[in-house]
Parts: sequence; C-alpha cells; structure tokens
Amino acid sequence: MVFALVGLVVLALLGAVHRYVWRRFVGDTTAPGSRLRRAGTVAAFVLPLLSVGAMTSGRVGAPFWLQQVLAWPGFLWLACLLYLTLALLVGEVVRPVLLRVLARRDAARTGAESGTASGTPAETSGTPTEVPDETRPRTEELVKSGSAGVSAPSEAVARTASDASGPVAEPETEPSASTSAAALAPHPSRRLFVSRVVGGAAAAAGLATVGYGTYGVLRGPSVQRITVPLAKLPRAAHGFRIAVVSDIHIGPILGRAHTRRIVDTINATSPDLVAVVGDLVDGSVADLGSAAEPLAALRARHGSYFVTGNHEYFSGAEQWIDHVRELGLVPLENARVEIEGFDLAGVNDIAGETEGQGPDFGRALGDRDRGRAAVLMAHQPVVIHDAVEHGVDLQLSGHTHGGQLWPGNYLAELANPTVAGLDRYGDTQLFVSRGAGAWGPPVRVGAPSDITVVELASRQA
Repeated sequence: MVFALVGLVVLALLGAVHRYVWRRFVGDTTAPGSRLRRAGTVAAFVLPLLSVGAMTSGRVGAPFWLQQVLAWPGFLWLACLLYLTLALLVGEVVRPVLLRVLARRDAARTGAESGTASGTPAETSGTPTEVPDETRPRTEELVKSGSAGVSAPSEAVARTASDASGPVAEPETEPSASTSAAALAPHPSRRLFVSRVVGGAAAAAGLATVGYGTYGVLRGPSVQRITVPLAKLPRAAHGFRIAVVSDIHIGPILGRAHTRRIVDTINATSPDLVAVVGDLVDGSVADLGSAAEPLAALRARHGSYFVTGNHEYFSGAEQWIDHVRELGLVPLENARVEIEGFDLAGVNDIAGETEGQGPDFGRALGDRDRGRAAVLMAHQPVVIHDAVEHGVDLQLSGHTHGGQLWPGNYLAELANPTVAGLDRYGDTQLFVSRGAGAWGPPVRVGAPSDITVVELASRQA
C-alpha cells in the first residue's frame, strides 16, 4: 500500500513537471495548430513513456535488446528533464525583468515618435507611460491574415470623407509605402519574444549540461590518489596501494567497452591490490556476462577482491559471485584474508538481508587479532558504525555516486554519513568512492567518476 502511494505521488509529480516543461517550451512559444506545437506535444507524451520503459524493462524480464533500445532515450530524457526544469526555474526570475525592460524601451520609443509627429519635442523627464501588452498581437494573432488590418483604416477614411460638409484637406505629406507596411505588419508580442528567448536559453543550458555530463561518463573515470595513515600498519606495509573501484554498473548502456576502459585505467596504476566495492552490474549473467569478461585482465600483486552491492541482489547475486570468481576475482562473502601487514575483510551488502545473505560482521571480523590493522570492504557507507564497533581501521565504500547529478548530492547527504572522500568516525576512517560508472542516465554533473588509489601509510615509517 505504501509503495503504491509513493508510486502515485511520483507519477503525479512527473506529470506536473512535464506539463510545466511543455507549457514553457511549446505552449508559450508556438502558434496553435502549428507543426512545431504538434511535434512538441507528441514528444511530451512519448519521452516520459520511454523513461518508464527504461526503468521497468529490466525488472519485468524484457528481452535485453529491448532494454538497450529503451535505455538510451529513456534515461537520457530523465537527465534532460532535470536540467531543463532547473534552467526554466532560473528563467522565471529573468522573465519579468526582461519584460519590464522591453516595456520601458517601447514606451520611450512611442513617446519619441508622438513628439516628432506633432512637432513638439518629446518629454525627457519623468517616467514614460508604459504601453500595455495588448497593443501588440498575441501568439494566436500570428496565424491570422493581415488583410483585415489593412482595410479598416481605408474604410474609416472613406466614411470621414463622405460625411464631411466641406472638402477634405489633403495632408501635407503622404506616408511612404514602407512606413505604412511597417505600421500595419503583425509583430510578435513582447511576451512571445521573451518566452522564446528564455526558452531558447534554457534549452541550450540544459542540453549542454547533459551533453557534457554524458561525455564525462563515456570518456571513463579519472584516477585520484589519497594517502591514509593507519596506526597499526607495520613499516613493511608502508606505501601499500589499493585501487578502489565501485559502482561500475555494467548494463544496457555501459557495456564491454566501459569495462575495458576501467580495467586499463586500473592496470596503469600498478596497484598492489584491487578492491571492487559492489554494484558491478545491472542485469543478469546471461545478458551481461560477456561484458564483464575484461575484469579477467585485472593485474595486482596481491590479487583482486569483490563484495556485493545492492544492485547485485537485483541481478542474481549468487550467479554473479560465481562468475566473478571464474574471472579471477576473490569474492569476500562475510570473510577475511590476511594480506602483507593487515587484514582485508569484506561483508555482503545490506540488501542481501532480504535473501538471508546480509552482512555478518562477527563472521568477518569477530575472531581476528585486533593488534593488526583491518581494512573492510563494504558497499554502503551506512555500516560504518558496525565497523567502528568491530575495530576496523579503514572502511572502503561506494554506493553514493557522489550524488551523480547535482543537486542530488544534497539528497545523498540525507541518507549517508559520507557522500564522497575520506572521513573519520572514532578510530575508524571511512573512504567513499564516487564510482566509475553511472546508474540510470549515463550522465554525471558535479560528481565526476573516478578510480582512487588509496596508499596506506605506517606511522612507524
């Protein structure tokens, strides 16, 4: 019942946002019945349907080719909708200011023309009388013929001439044809002009933001480096380098080429150990197994390790654990291994609790020698308090994507103790990666993807 209500609220919100975007980009800028308005209205219905299809096709077991067809336009539209809406909201502040400036300019121009026609200099002091918006045609008037506007003055002149008792005086000078045409030709109203300017600027800003964010994801993650001192780390392990990668999100959009870029980037850092901290995939082994195969080329002196994220439990966690093992990675399912100078432990993601496979800190850390430094791989930062309780020195996590799409980082802060980077909780340090991929829209704004080389430092060195 609760999920149904939440779903209805989300659908209502999406409907309202789409209505607002249609109004500003289509309704306020195009003439009724025009091709542009019809095309914009069709897009306002088709694009949200594609987005719903992209989000649900994988969950309902649609063929993988159909997931791929829906994913690109459906997910990209969600990113476009976000930044087009934000740009339009900024435009709401600019719109009245621009209307007022244009109204003052037109009023001043009208006053100057009146003064010139009467032979009296236009007033130069005081505030010009503002010309109401109704003095110019509105959008609907753009589709009407201008012939009616031409005949009315002529008929008025004829009636005046026939009713007059005496001869009608000829004007001293007759207006030129160009002047008459300019006066009678229909012009868009200020409101229409401002709507087009603001809408065009909002479209350019929103689409450029999405384009740049998409380029950043498809280009691949950058390499960040950070040094983390551990009090219990022996001098022999000083300078030990762990390549931390999370949230790769192999799926209908980011496939084998994406995995290959990540593997090449990691290998170029020559790490001592690779830690894959969950959310590797968004789909089944049957659909994405081949896209994950480049992981077999990972190279590290002490091997590569893997823990599950919440998305593995949407994609068949047991099958993926078996598959990554076949590719040469070591899954740490609530388990621990001894590495040169410290213990490396890993726990299952909390999403596994629904399948009876949740995190078990006692099993992973309960019987270890607390005199040794401990590094924990755990997908979600929220388990940091369990890590503190079990004497972990450093927890490596992901999950947050750093917010992925600004201002999503503010929402991520509400659900996670740390969104990105290094923090300390008691005697335990927590490092959260922004991730190497993207979920949903293949777009990142304000949270670029990365792979981080964590260098452990001994205080005894």
